[in-house]
This record gives sequence, structure tokens and C-alpha cells, in this order.
Amino acid sequence: MNLNKVFLLGNLTFDPEIRTTPSGKMVCSFRVATNRIWTDKQTGEKKQITEYHQVVTWGRLAEIASQYLKKGRLVFIEGRLVTRNWEDQSGNKRSRTEIVAERLQLGPRPASQAEIQEASFPKEELEEEIPIIDEDEDINAEEVPL
Repeated sequence: MNLNKVFLLGNLTFDPEIRTTPSGKMVCSFRVATNRIWTDKQTGEKKQITEYHQVVTWGRLAEIASQYLKKGRLVFIEGRLVTRNWEDQSGNKRSRTEIVAERLQLGPRPASQAEIQEASFPKEELEEEIPIIDEDEDINAEEVPL
């Protein structure tokens, strides 16, 4: 049995590009950057490397990606690896490995200024007393303040 499965969580490096194939199918492509961070065992120094991945979506998923994804946004991709081969105009053989997305999950939406203000609470609301319940204590629901 073989398995070709990719899980990718990263940020878009540019806005998605959507186009239509000659047969009328929608296709959307974008790049996702992922970071790997580790500590060098010899020096104790934190190191980081960034990888860039080409992602392709088709059909309805392409429409959704082009509508909701934007440069810098976080996205989770589930898909498979595909390598395309072709000859360029000079006759040179070229190839590219891409991730064909089968599912995608949008990351958190960046908050607008209005949403930030709406979510702000007056100081007195934040200082509301929170009851502490000991797991060994026998409590009736009526005794817990709401």
C-alpha cells in the first residue's frame, strides 16, 4: 500500500491567483511559507529555516481559496504531492512539485478595529469575582453565583 498525503500549516506569501482552464475548470494557485525553528545543541542558539510550497486548488475549492485567502493569512492544507514535467520555450526540460489541495481550513480572521473595540470590556467587568470550587467539595447548583 502507498500513501501520498501532505499536511501543511503556514502563511500565504502572496494573494491567490485564480484562472479558468480552456475546458472551463477553475484553478487557483498560491504559495505557503512554513517555518522550522530549533535550538542548535552545540551553541544553544535558536535557528530558523523557511520553506516555500506551491499549492494548487481546483473547482469549488479554488473559488473559496481565491475569495477568502490573502497574503499573510494562516491556512491549513491537506492534499497530495504532484510533480509536473514540461519543456520551456528554449527546449529545456523543467519540473515542479506542487501540493494539490484536497481540503483547506482558513486560519483565524484578523480582527478589524471595530471588532477589537466591541470585544473590549470595562475594567469593572474584568474584575468580577470568579468562584473557586474545590473538587472534593459537595456543591449544589443553586449555591454557585452566575
